[in-house]
Amino acid sequence: MLFLCSVAQNLVTYVTMAVMGIGGAPFVLWRRDWTIWWMKRYVDVVLGSARLLCGLRSEVRGPVPRGSVVVAAKHQSLMDVLILYRALPEPHFVMKRELLWAPVFGLYALRSGCIWVTREKRGQGKTMMRRLARQYRGTGQIVIYPQGTRVPPGEKRPYKRGAIMAYESFGLPMVLAATNVGWFWPKHSMLRHPGTAVIEFLETLPPGMPRDLASARMEQVIEAESDRLSAEAARALGREST
Repeated sequence: MLFLCSVAQNLVTYVTMAVMGIGGAPFVLWRRDWTIWWMKRYVDVVLGSARLLCGLRSEVRGPVPRGSVVVAAKHQSLMDVLILYRALPEPHFVMKRELLWAPVFGLYALRSGCIWVTREKRGQGKTMMRRLARQYRGTGQIVIYPQGTRVPPGEKRPYKRGAIMAYESFGLPMVLAATNVGWFWPKHSMLRHPGTAVIEFLETLPPGMPRDLASARMEQVIEAESDRLSAEAARALGREST
């Protein structure tokens, strides 16, 4: 039953993306706020289908960031992107440039204010920050994944420099966010497990902290709180956390 329900939810996710994406294209080309509104309705459909078909609910904990901030978040699967997009008032996701060429998705990402970057090479950090500065409109929440990719629960990957460089360059507060969604909507899997997937907004680092101190605090808090949420998810699923 889990497999069949997961197949149905996957169909809803991608068929709806095509139908809503093509149907809404003439309107989103006119105004960015219409694009954001339409994309949030798509997220409502996808998360609603996960709840109805698979018993997979989503929960946001902690104060939702508003205004101009950098959000440094743990990234485990597509689901944390969806939850963050619905929760944040004006999100600007930092994403790799290749996604702009994805059918339907690329158009909406560009029109909604996502900030594209090329894969950072050694010595190219300043170039990436200049590109971010050109694309960011000065308002809203810059969402960046410090590890640069989806990392399954229990797996450790190094934290890259991008989030700290954005924090320093823009002089904005940085809100830290943890998650356990990878237990319920795993990376590279079509299965959707019943339970409650959580995004939790944690402490806010004030502007101007020394780089080493801010970097260490970011990693320490995000990893510790994501591990805590993972243990909570593992207990709910009757498994052992890793």
